[in-house]
Amino acid sequence: MNLFRREKLDEIRMRKNKWENNTLNPLLGVHPERTKEFVTASSTRVDRLYTPLDLTDFDYVTDLGFPGEFPYTRGVQPTMYRGRLWTMRQYAGYGTAEETNRRFRLLLEQGQTGLSVAFDLPTQIGYDSDHPLALGEVGKVGVAIATLKDMEVLFDEIPLDKVSTSMTINATAAILLAMYIALAEKQGISQDKLAGTIQNDILKEYMARGTYIFPPSPSMRLITDIFEYCSQYMPRWNTISISGYHMREAGCTAIQEVAFTFANAIAYVEAALKKGIELNTFARRLSFFWCCHNDFFEEIAKFRAARRLWAKIMKDRFHAKNPRSWQMRFHTQTAGCSLTAQQPENNIVRTCIQALAAVLGGTQSLHTNSFDEAWQLPSEKAVTIALRTQQILGHESGVTETIDPLAGSYYVEWLTDKIEEEAMKYIDRIDSMGGMIEAIKKGYPQREIADSAYEFQKEVEKKKQIIVGVNQFMDEREKAKIPRFRVDPEVEKIQLSKLAKIKKERNNLKVQDSLEQIKKTAKSDENLMPVIIDAVKAYATLGEICNILRDVFGEYRATEVV
Repeated sequence: MNLFRREKLDEIRMRKNKWENNTLNPLLGVHPERTKEFVTASSTRVDRLYTPLDLTDFDYVTDLGFPGEFPYTRGVQPTMYRGRLWTMRQYAGYGTAEETNRRFRLLLEQGQTGLSVAFDLPTQIGYDSDHPLALGEVGKVGVAIATLKDMEVLFDEIPLDKVSTSMTINATAAILLAMYIALAEKQGISQDKLAGTIQNDILKEYMARGTYIFPPSPSMRLITDIFEYCSQYMPRWNTISISGYHMREAGCTAIQEVAFTFANAIAYVEAALKKGIELNTFARRLSFFWCCHNDFFEEIAKFRAARRLWAKIMKDRFHAKNPRSWQMRFHTQTAGCSLTAQQPENNIVRTCIQALAAVLGGTQSLHTNSFDEAWQLPSEKAVTIALRTQQILGHESGVTETIDPLAGSYYVEWLTDKIEEEAMKYIDRIDSMGGMIEAIKKGYPQREIADSAYEFQKEVEKKKQIIVGVNQFMDEREKAKIPRFRVDPEVEKIQLSKLAKIKKERNNLKVQDSLEQIKKTAKSDENLMPVIIDAVKAYATLGEICNILRDVFGEYRATEVV
């Protein structure tokens, strides 16, 4: 049933026409608006005023509902932040495991409530620190992890049953998860007590990020092996964080971010069902990872629309019976691509606006970027300011006192509907291609992302899109005064020495036997997780395990996008 009576809508229409003729138009003749057309970051036209006339088909029960109930537009928890605040999970990792451990403990001492691990590039793409292709990259964009010993040092004095840990790892997710499980066992903690998330989202790597190793089919096999294993032994673990973030960072719009992320999610669900995993055993542990950009209301509407759309996909498309399988739980990170090297302190303001949008959109977990990240890995000062931004929002701003406070805004509800509608059009188009894997092979999402990035850059260069300090409000006198934070070049030597020591002291016969078991299992249909866990316990390296899988699965070569 519509929220507004027909006679009341007619009255509003009449009053609006009168306002336009008698109040608005005379003013516009003297003081025209700043531009002929206002649009969101996704190029959705924004009207000057929204009223009940823009929500003539809006139904409170079916479109909005109540928090903790289908369709979850207003949030997945009945009390949201009145119950507890979101997890403040700052992304960190650099240099050696010892250095990153110190940063983790600093953040926990400063009030962070969850850990988030950044791995260096060699670790992400399956090379040990002593591989020739790792030269110059060890510890640079994250922590170097080659063996279980590195993981032991990384979490030294951090009890794994007391923290929730997120790991941004994809192609090598099974190996890092195996190391985490083995480490927990060493700490005397059973797997069923572990809470956290592995990103484990390989499809977006083919589309936007590039840290893939294997072709799509064996990559999907690894992912569904993790789904199956965790559904049996790790009920508190989120087996995947399906990520729109990296596609948004690569240049896609908010609408494309929702559409492509859910098209990927559909592919993962279908792969798991094909493997024979029961839907409700894995669907409730799926999680999502979104970017939050500068367009404040579009971002809030994006989160609300995504929650509602995912609930419909799981309930109506996949016929999930468990309401927990309908809930879209998500982590948010503020937009790294919005950070500027010019006037870097402005980034504190940008990050605060983005974090506020994420909170008003109902995120379960949040990372706020540090103001110096356009220059370097974040310094201790910068990362503390980023964490304090979340704490001020949570404890001082008052925005957490009531649930979904922007609900009922004519503009926000209209924009929520619009994003859902446009995202669904993309999903239908991808379905018509045979699903996301086929669409990736054809280069479709890659082209869409590239085209959107190109259009945005043109808008910046034409000054239709203002970036403060970059294309307007510049200060020629300004010199960035950023204390430099660099990874010590000695890190690589230290890591190589540690790795050589492990290889010398371990039982190499046991390592070789465990690697042979991985090869045998990879050639079969058996789940790979148990044999990978055995291998990391024997201190087989990440690179050795990946080389075995490369031999069996092959390596992926990117589709050329023209």
